[in-house]
Amino acid sequence: MRRNTQIDVKRALVLTATFRFLCCCSKACLLPFLTLYFRQLGLSPSMTGIVMATKHSITLVWSPAAGLLSKRYNKRRVVINCSLVFSAAAVVMLLLLPSLGTPGAQSSTCNTSDLSSGSGQSQLNVTPSTRSQTLSTHTNLVIATSPNSSISEWKLGPVTTPPNYNHTEHSEVSVSQGNSSEVPIISQTVASVEHSTTLVNAARNKRSVITSDRIEDQQKGSLGFLASLKEMDIQNQLFYLTLIIVLVWEFASAPLEWTADDGLYEYLDYADASDRHSSADVWGLFGAVCGVGGAGLVVAQLSCHVAATHASRSAVHFYSYAGLAVLALPVGIYLPLYLNRKRDRANGLLKGVQLVHGSPHALLCAFTIVLVGVVNSAVENFLLWQMEDHGSTELHMGLCLALSLLSQAVFPLLAGRVSKLLSPGRVLVVGAASLGLQCFYYSFLWGPWAAFPAQVLGTLSSGGVWWAVRIQCEDVATPGAERSVRRVYGSLCLHLGSGLGSFAGGFVAQRLGVTWLFRGVSIGIMAWCACLPLLQWKAPRQRRINYSRLLAADASEASDSESEPERDWLDKAMEDDRGNNNYERRIRH
Repeated sequence: MRRNTQIDVKRALVLTATFRFLCCCSKACLLPFLTLYFRQLGLSPSMTGIVMATKHSITLVWSPAAGLLSKRYNKRRVVINCSLVFSAAAVVMLLLLPSLGTPGAQSSTCNTSDLSSGSGQSQLNVTPSTRSQTLSTHTNLVIATSPNSSISEWKLGPVTTPPNYNHTEHSEVSVSQGNSSEVPIISQTVASVEHSTTLVNAARNKRSVITSDRIEDQQKGSLGFLASLKEMDIQNQLFYLTLIIVLVWEFASAPLEWTADDGLYEYLDYADASDRHSSADVWGLFGAVCGVGGAGLVVAQLSCHVAATHASRSAVHFYSYAGLAVLALPVGIYLPLYLNRKRDRANGLLKGVQLVHGSPHALLCAFTIVLVGVVNSAVENFLLWQMEDHGSTELHMGLCLALSLLSQAVFPLLAGRVSKLLSPGRVLVVGAASLGLQCFYYSFLWGPWAAFPAQVLGTLSSGGVWWAVRIQCEDVATPGAERSVRRVYGSLCLHLGSGLGSFAGGFVAQRLGVTWLFRGVSIGIMAWCACLPLLQWKAPRQRRINYSRLLAADASEASDSESEPERDWLDKAMEDDRGNNNYERRIRH
């Protein structure tokens, strides 16, 4: 960007707000409901935890690396546009995975309404769940005979087949009661039973062929990863396929936020308007509220007819994510970006880590954020599971999460009054304790709307915590390093805790249940909050930065804008000129 290029700050802020709104709305349509979709697929809690831990780990490593590479090669716009396109394409691939889970509460409601409106005649319906059970059970005709029984009183029911079951002995049905005109009905039923038996025999023959092929492959010693999938059961195959797709998806989507944020900030900083960059966060929060609440409302309002078709209700979340990502693509093309070549931010994140490491209070805050990430991972991964177990639909879930985000936005309005009563360190303690209290409350849910009262605590557990982190960043950071220190907390520490919490929380939920997972993380973080005030009191205070340190600081760290260095050089030149004039006058006299 040249010096004579005209900068339109208002246009840049509008495009920035629009882009942030669409991106946050796109993520909120899917990410809060993603683990619920994994549950519907049939993944266990431990498998879900591993997938989410992998997702956070990729974001932790790949986001800063991709941002650095895009800056070095001046490909920020290309990275942003490719991230939007490929992430939208990769996320739809999850819909191609077959489901192993049982129908949820929503589909069972639709089935119940269908059965209540049915006639009195017996019908043999073939559903996806019964079709999957054909390989392990055989449907046989059970006839309840009585002296006055008729063909309309006979019942059809599934009978589990023992291991030594002889199919030829039980495939015949003798009719001793009823009219001869009703015999074809029984014949059709017997034909269906024989057809299911044929399917079972075909499946067994297929398994024997697969087994023989497997032995041959083992003898040849040419088994690869795809061939090894045949040795796993269906659930493990589904887990690995899900993990691969999530890896591709996260590699595509992780660089988006980091790269766009750097380009927009440097553009506004070039125009001396970097202080207005934070206004885009409000629009991102508003977009998240619209996304999570709107997605839950739309999915809940779908009719049972749509739910019964091939496109399930959960597909709405994925299509909404992809559609909004594509909608943000034209905005990303015209997004104002700027590359400041005179300042190298390659060591910016490393500088932030050094500043945090050099302050005991900053280290305590960083460890607290890691614990907050652990607790947040338990809430994000398994709260909807807990709500679904207590009768909540996606409407309840969407409104509940939207209320939590709105509560988070309330804290800036109360920050002035809270700062007069509590110091930032005390606000951090109270906010983390509020998060633990939320998790403890989630372990005692009793109905569809039971999770709503706890969302009010989000004002402190989310808004208060990050307000205290921002104040801590301002106290620790040197001029020009505020954003780097803030990213140490918001990106590194948070995603590190989320990854560790997702991995460990999945196994805890698998072994002890989701209820005890919430109770465990709540007890852990509240125990830390009890020790944190004492540690803050004993930690040495940070020394104030003197003026000599400011003058010795690198010019690249003193300011992101070029106007301030130019003014400093101008003032220095004027002072030198005045000094020279006074010196010449003294010589003359």
